Amino acid sequence: MYDIKEIKEAYSIGEAVSLLKEDPELKIIAGGTDVLVKLREGSIESPKLLSIHLIDDLSQISIDDEGSIEIGAMATFTHIADHPIIKENINQLGKAVLTAGGPQLRNAATIGGNVCNAAPSADSAPMLFCLDALVNIVSADGERTMPITDFYIGLGQVDLKPNEFVKSFTIKKENYEGYSGKYFKYAMRNAMDIATSSCATMVKVGDDGKIEKIKACYGVASTVPVRVYKAEEEFVGKKLDDENITAFAKLALEELSPRDSWRASKALRTQILYEICRRNLEESLEEYKGEDDED
Repeated sequence: MYDIKEIKEAYSIGEAVSLLKEDPELKIIAGGTDVLVKLREGSIESPKLLSIHLIDDLSQISIDDEGSIEIGAMATFTHIADHPIIKENINQLGKAVLTAGGPQLRNAATIGGNVCNAAPSADSAPMLFCLDALVNIVSADGERTMPITDFYIGLGQVDLKPNEFVKSFTIKKENYEGYSGKYFKYAMRNAMDIATSSCATMVKVGDDGKIEKIKACYGVASTVPVRVYKAEEEFVGKKLDDENITAFAKLALEELSPRDSWRASKALRTQILYEICRRNLEESLEEYKGEDDED
């Protein structure tokens, strides 16, 4: 069924980086939900695989004294969604990954694999972009860290050298504390389908009702997930209300490049992207209104 030339198993990060140094042709396999599909389709031919599935350190989720959250690259979507640290601090990410596939896929799919596959439809990516996540990369030469926005190079391409793999993702406290975060995925079917278009938003509103910070990232709006930085800057200091929500959703479209495909036309995608951004921010507005009512 699968034409695999060789497969090795690593039991520690140190062993994994040593094996990659010895043989740069080894391809990392984690949950296998992307690699095995590509192998079956023939887009990967007779690979040498290095499984990191049994490296326990890569599955951990932790928070330090400064509130920075670290998510191991091998953490599955189910583990992320159920973890108390995620639920308490960045539940918007947990909800986003729950939109991926069905339970079987979420039990196997890892956040590292989802990001490294570099598909613009990845359900974890838009929210990780809004959270300004840092990607922690390891190799026999040491470690390096880079923003996830720089990690994506192009369609199916990330900034990984042959002897490197992603160890974890770090999300700093200032990038999640006080925000209302939403993710919406539009797909042709309600279950077990990849995104036709998607949008993640995060907004922080001051006591005066004005926007202190707003972030939006779109999936399937270009070859990589897209943060709309110009629109984000334009609306800082403005009131979060229906008029500005509509204006933001319209302005953001100028930074996007949706395309025609068999899943949806460019015109349809453009309309969807506008609508789901607007709905996300409307939900956040209702959330803030609810807090005011409680006061």
